[in-house]
Amino acid sequence: MGVLQDVAGPLSQQFSQLGLGAQIGAVVATVLFLSVFVNVLQQALFRNPNEPPVVFHWFPLIGSTVTYGMDPPKFFEGNRKKYGDVFTFILLGKKTTVYVGTQGNDFILNGKIKDVNAEEIYTVLTTPVFGKDVVYDCPNAKLMEQKKFMKIALTSEAFRSYVPIISDEVTNYIKRTPDFKGQSGIVNICPKMAQITIFTASHALQGKEVRDKFDEKLADLYHDLDMGFSPINFMLHWAPLPWNNRRDHAQRTVASIYMDIIKSRRAKGGDSNAQDMMAHLMNSTYKNGVRVPDHEIAHMMIALLMAGQHSSSSTSSWIMLRLASRPDIMEELYQEQIENLGANLPPLTYENLQKLPLNQAIIKETLRLHAPIHSIMRAVKSPMPVPGTKYVIPTSHVLLAAPGVSGSDPQYFPNPSLWDPHRWEADSPNAPSIMRNEEEEDDEKIDYGYGLVSKGAGSPYLPFGAGRHRCIGEQFANVQLQTIVAMIVRNFKFRNVDGSNNVIGTDYQSLFSRPLEPANIYWERRETA
Repeated sequence: MGVLQDVAGPLSQQFSQLGLGAQIGAVVATVLFLSVFVNVLQQALFRNPNEPPVVFHWFPLIGSTVTYGMDPPKFFEGNRKKYGDVFTFILLGKKTTVYVGTQGNDFILNGKIKDVNAEEIYTVLTTPVFGKDVVYDCPNAKLMEQKKFMKIALTSEAFRSYVPIISDEVTNYIKRTPDFKGQSGIVNICPKMAQITIFTASHALQGKEVRDKFDEKLADLYHDLDMGFSPINFMLHWAPLPWNNRRDHAQRTVASIYMDIIKSRRAKGGDSNAQDMMAHLMNSTYKNGVRVPDHEIAHMMIALLMAGQHSSSSTSSWIMLRLASRPDIMEELYQEQIENLGANLPPLTYENLQKLPLNQAIIKETLRLHAPIHSIMRAVKSPMPVPGTKYVIPTSHVLLAAPGVSGSDPQYFPNPSLWDPHRWEADSPNAPSIMRNEEEEDDEKIDYGYGLVSKGAGSPYLPFGAGRHRCIGEQFANVQLQTIVAMIVRNFKFRNVDGSNNVIGTDYQSLFSRPLEPANIYWERRETA
């Protein structure tokens, strides 16, 4: 005691002589040091053997948030090598357990509704963007009914009508856009593809009346909505931050446009001949006999576009950047159309797209390397034993699936970092070594309440997710992207501005990975165009 008093006495005296600011700083530094010390001690000495290993981190609340946010795929790969397929990291103060690989995809994405929950995770992000009472702001059973309402726009018959609409939208966009005037030029391709995807989707899925309300300014509002999916909004979705203010303004503006159209149609007694999604929703009824309220129709219309906008916009941008890095592939695509459709290049049809296998492979390969969603999370509702291990994931954890990891696994895809559309040809040396084919998937169908979908989550290639929350717009996205690519190829030749084969880096600021901007490419108009 005497020694402690001899030391503490002078220290106390020195502390009292400090100014108030210095005293506060000293206290904060001491608390921070002690928290770091205790945190490191807990990781070293008190690990729970029945839970997955925890990624080492210095600060208890921050954890691995920064390193994960900078480059999620790199984070997953690095920690997979250290800890195996199952590991836990601290994300914004929350224990988040990652299970990568095909077994992890199946464990999480096909989890039973009593064990895993998506609504609790995502409602703070989706509700301010889409609006109330739709998607994750309602019980899962109601969401499944809402998905079923949407299915009418996703039939083969509908797709046949969409291809000419999308083709015309691309053609007209090229004609009226100043950045594509003349015979050649340089353009930041990402904003252009965002506009093209929103114009094509709004016209095809929601009809001409809705499309006519859209212009470049309104398309930018959808970009503001998209930025509401910033990861920081898991915690600060309520905060009056600049991007949240723009998100809220965009949501009110777009919802108001839809509501005005609905009110106008109601006043006219509806259009019995209208076949668009809004007309369908206006005449739809839930199983309990309640007609779909107008505000839900408006919010579902936003969700219908937004659900595909971020992924189609990002994917179409990556495709254009990849083609600019490989002008030879772009020329192959052009020649494929000439050889299979005729030298006069007739108007595109749904059946014509089936005759363009390389055009289809471009979409597949780009989605493999540039999966729009790098992390899919679920709240744990009951303790979940991990098959084949001693681990049990407690309800205090969040589960995270990363299907993009298996999409870049050399076990399934030789030379996985190589963008090679030809790998989807059966005789390619880079062909996937293990892939489910359509016949195998047909054997695993399940109806979660909105029609039969593939149950399988064991494939290494899951760009559209799996299970009850698998993207219902998968087929539309493929038709939309194939048509856009085919039309762009008819009109242009692309190359990198510096003539290299390099590809720009990835921006992970949003939950949906996209190319870093500016993403400039050099374009040259084809003589035949």
